[in-house]
Amino acid sequence: MYFGILGPLQVVGDAGPVRLDAHLQRVLLAVLLCRSNRPVPTAVLQDALWGDRPPKSAGKVLQVYVHRLRRALGDPERIRHDRSAYALVVHPGELDADRFAALVDQARQADDPAVAADLLRSALALWRGRPLADLGDVPVLGADVDRLDEQRLAVWEDRAEAELALGRHASIAAELAALVEEHPLRERLRARLMLALYRSGRQAEALAVYRAGRRVLADEVGVDPGPELRELHAAVLRAGPELDARPAAPSLPVPRQLPLPPGPFSGRTAELARLDQALTATRNNTGPAAETIPISVIGGAGGIGKTWLALHWAHRHAERFPDGQLFVDLHGFSPTEHPGKPEAAVFGFLTALGVAPDRVPSDLDAKASLFRSLVSGRRMLVVLDNAATADQVVPLLPGSPTCTVLVTGRAKLASLIERYGARHVQLDVLSRPEAAALLTERLGAGRVAAEPGATDELVELCGRYPLALSVMARHACTRPQVPLAEFAAELRDLGLDLLDDDDPDAGLPVVLSWSLRHLTAEQRTVFALLGIAPGPDIGLPAAVALTGLTTARTHKVLRALEDASLLDRHPQGRYAMHDLVRAYAATLAQDLPEEPRDAALGRVVDFYLHTVHAADRLLNVHRRPIRLDPPAPGVEPHPLPDMPAALAWLDAEHAHLLAAQRTAAAHRRHQAVWQLAWTLTSFHFRRAHRRDNLTVWRAALDAVTHLADPITHMRVHRRLGAAYANTGRHEEAVGHLEQALALAERHHDRTEQAHTRNALAAAWERRGDHRQALEHGLLSLRLYRDLGLTVREARALNYVGWYFAHVGEHDTGRRYCQAALVVYRRLDDPEGEGGTLDSLGYIDHHTGHHERAIQHYHEALTIFRALGHTYAVANALDNMGHPHLALGRHHQARAAWQEALQWYRAQGRDTDTERVQRQLHDLDHVVTTEPMGRRGSTGSST
Repeated sequence: MYFGILGPLQVVGDAGPVRLDAHLQRVLLAVLLCRSNRPVPTAVLQDALWGDRPPKSAGKVLQVYVHRLRRALGDPERIRHDRSAYALVVHPGELDADRFAALVDQARQADDPAVAADLLRSALALWRGRPLADLGDVPVLGADVDRLDEQRLAVWEDRAEAELALGRHASIAAELAALVEEHPLRERLRARLMLALYRSGRQAEALAVYRAGRRVLADEVGVDPGPELRELHAAVLRAGPELDARPAAPSLPVPRQLPLPPGPFSGRTAELARLDQALTATRNNTGPAAETIPISVIGGAGGIGKTWLALHWAHRHAERFPDGQLFVDLHGFSPTEHPGKPEAAVFGFLTALGVAPDRVPSDLDAKASLFRSLVSGRRMLVVLDNAATADQVVPLLPGSPTCTVLVTGRAKLASLIERYGARHVQLDVLSRPEAAALLTERLGAGRVAAEPGATDELVELCGRYPLALSVMARHACTRPQVPLAEFAAELRDLGLDLLDDDDPDAGLPVVLSWSLRHLTAEQRTVFALLGIAPGPDIGLPAAVALTGLTTARTHKVLRALEDASLLDRHPQGRYAMHDLVRAYAATLAQDLPEEPRDAALGRVVDFYLHTVHAADRLLNVHRRPIRLDPPAPGVEPHPLPDMPAALAWLDAEHAHLLAAQRTAAAHRRHQAVWQLAWTLTSFHFRRAHRRDNLTVWRAALDAVTHLADPITHMRVHRRLGAAYANTGRHEEAVGHLEQALALAERHHDRTEQAHTRNALAAAWERRGDHRQALEHGLLSLRLYRDLGLTVREARALNYVGWYFAHVGEHDTGRRYCQAALVVYRRLDDPEGEGGTLDSLGYIDHHTGHHERAIQHYHEALTIFRALGHTYAVANALDNMGHPHLALGRHHQARAAWQEALQWYRAQGRDTDTERVQRQLHDLDHVVTTEPMGRRGSTGSST
C-alpha cells in the first residue's frame, strides 16, 4: 500500500489506485495519515469532518466512515480503535512524507555534496503540488500542511547549497528565481539566488534581487532584510573574494567497467524495450515505485545471448549513468570450478570507487554497507553477469533508486523478483528475420544475398540460437571460399559436433554443459531422459512415467530444470526444450546405463498406450477392446472421465502418441507398435488424420513380422488396407484386404472374414464401383447376422442401404438404412445413428424429398458436432448443400459448402476441396452439380 499527501491525496494498492469518492472519507484518511501510527481522538476527527456543526449521532456516523475506509483499504487491521481514538497503521516506506524525510536525513548526513544534491533532488521529486490540495480548507489540517510546506522550502534551500557547492550556479538560478517569486519573504532562498547569480557573472541582477527583497519586506511586514541578506549584499557590492566558489571536495572516481559488446548485435527489439521500460518506469514514478531500485534479470539458456543483450543495452544507455558503470562476471556457469563469491565482487567494486584496499572491511555485510553508502544518490549502472544464485547478487545491490541493476543468469533468481521487485526478461531464440540479420552482420550482405536458400537452412539448422549462429558464422568467416550450402550440409550431417568449437569457452555443447554442474545427479538424469522422450514436449503425467518418480518429486525436478533455463514451461503445464538443448540432452542419454534408460522409455510408452486405450474405449464404446499387458510398475494412465475429455487429451497428445509408436518400434516393442495403431484408429478417422493413420499402420505391419499370432496379422492387413483406401490408393488397399481375407478363411475366423468383407466394400465404394461394394457388403451383413454381432450388423445394414441407393435402388436402400437406424437408437450408438441419418438424407434428396433430406442432414450434423467427428461434419455439410440448392436456397447452400470447404482444407482432403470449390463456382451461375455423396459414418472402427 502507498499513501501520498505531498500533493492531492493519493492511495495506491496492489491492484492500482484506490478510489475514495466521498469527500469526508478522504478528509478522515488525510487526518489519520498526518498523524500516522498515533492515536487521533474522535473529537479531533469529528472536528475535521464537521467543524462546529456535527450531526446528532456524530460518533456513530464516524464509525460508519471508519468502517467504509477500512473496507476501501482492504485491511481491517489498518485502522485500529482504542477507547476514544483511532490510529492508522502505516508501515515504513508506505507514506510519501516518510520517504521524503528519510531521503532528507540521508542527504544531511552525506559528506559529498554530489550525493547530497542527488538525494535532495529525489526527495523533492516526491512532491506533486501543495499538500492535500484537493481537500480544500480543513482547519484541523492547516498546521500539518504548513509544516510540510516549510519542510519542502527548507529542503530547497539545502539543495541550493549543495548545487552551489558543486558549481552548478547557472542551472540552479532559474529554479530559485521561480521559488523566490512564489515565496518573496523567504530570505534564505533569496540569498541563495543572489549567490547563484553572482557566481554566474550576473552581479547587477544579484543586486536587483536584493533591492526587490528589501521593498517587499518593508511593504509586507515593515522590516529590513536580516543580517545574512545584508552581509551578502555588501559582499556582492565589493565583489568580495569570500563569495567565489570553493573547489569541491575530491569526488569519487567514475568507473567505466563495461567490457566491449561481444560482436555485432541484431534483433531483440521487444526485450530492449522491456529493459528501457524498467528504467523509465521507476525514474518517472512518484508513487510506490519511486524509491524502488530498477533491477532487471535477463534469463535464458546458455548461449541464448544474455550477456550480449545486457552489454548492448548498457553501452546504448551509458550516458544515462554519468557517475559510472560497474561490471562483474560472477562465473555462475563457467568452466571454473566454483561460482564467484560476492565478497570478491564487492571488494572489486569498492576499490573501483576509490577505497584503498587496506581500508576495505573484512566482513561481507560491512563491505556491502560501505558499497551502498558510496553509490547512494549516484546515477550508476551495475551489471552483474552470469549469476547462479540470488545470494551472489544481493550483497551487490545498491540501496539508492538513482542506481540501475542489470543481472544475467540461467537460473530464474525468483527471490530477486519477490523481494526486490526485479523485472524478469526471459530470452528465447531469435525470430527468423533476426537470425538472418545476425548472419548478414557477421558474413556480409553480399555473401548472404548470393545464397538465400542456404542462409535460410543455416538459420533453421541452428535453431535460431544466437551462439549456434555465431559459431557457424565464425566457421564461415575463416573459410570465405566455401559456399554456405556446404556449411549447411555439414551441419545437417554432423549436428551438435559441428557446433563444438576449438575455443573451450565458445562451443554450444560446452556452454550447455556448464548448466549441469549445478544440478543434482537425479536432475541430470531426468534432463537426459527428457532429450529422448517421445514427442516435441511433455506433460507432467507422462514425465512421471518417464522418470519413475512420484508426481511431487517429478514436478520438483522439472521446476529445477526450468529454473536452470534448461526447460521451458508452456501453457497447460507442458514442458519443452529448445531443439539444440534437446539434442544435447539426447547425447547425454546415450551415456546412461542401458537398462534404466530403456526402462524409462518403456514406462512412457506404456503410459501413452494404456491412456490412449482408455480414450479409444470412450470414443467407440461398442467396439470390442483389444487386450493389453499390464503397464510397467508405477505407471498410471491419465484419468479420462468422459468422451470430450478423451478427445481433448488425444488432440493435445497426438504428436506424442505417434512418437511413442516410433519409440516402441526402435526398442522392439512390437506388440505395443500395432496396439498403438489400433487404439488411434477411431480418433484418426474422427479428426481426418488419414496420412497419420496410414503411417501408423505401415509401422504396425513392420512390427507384426516379428509376431506369430495370425489374428494380429489379419487385423493389421485389414486396417492397413482400409488406411490405403482412405487415402485413395486402391490397388494397395485391395491387396492388403485380400491378404487379410485369405488369412481369415485359412484360419476359419468368420468374425475377421466379416470385418474384412466390410472393409472391402468400403474400398470398392471409394473406387466408385458400388456393385462390387454391394456384393461384399451383403456378404459381411450375412456373416454378422450369423455371428449375432448386432452393432456390426447395424453398420452393415447402413452400408448396404447406401450401396443400394448408389446403384439406383433407393427404396431398397431406404429400408436397409431405416432398419439400421432402429438398431442404433436401441443401442444408443450416436455415431452409427449420425452416419445412418446422413445416408437417409442422401436417399431423400435423390428421391425428391429435399426438406426431409435437409432435416436428416441437420440431425446428423448435430450428432457429429457433439462427437467432435469433424471428418463426418465436413461430409454432412457438403451433402446438405445439394437439397438446399434444389429448393433454390442458394444462400444456405453456399453457407454449407463454404464451411465444408474450410474443413476439407484443414483435413488435407484435396480432391474434396477442389470439388466443393467447383460447386461454389457453379453456384454463382446457378448450375447444379451432382453430389459425390460422402458417407458420414465411420467405417474405420471395425
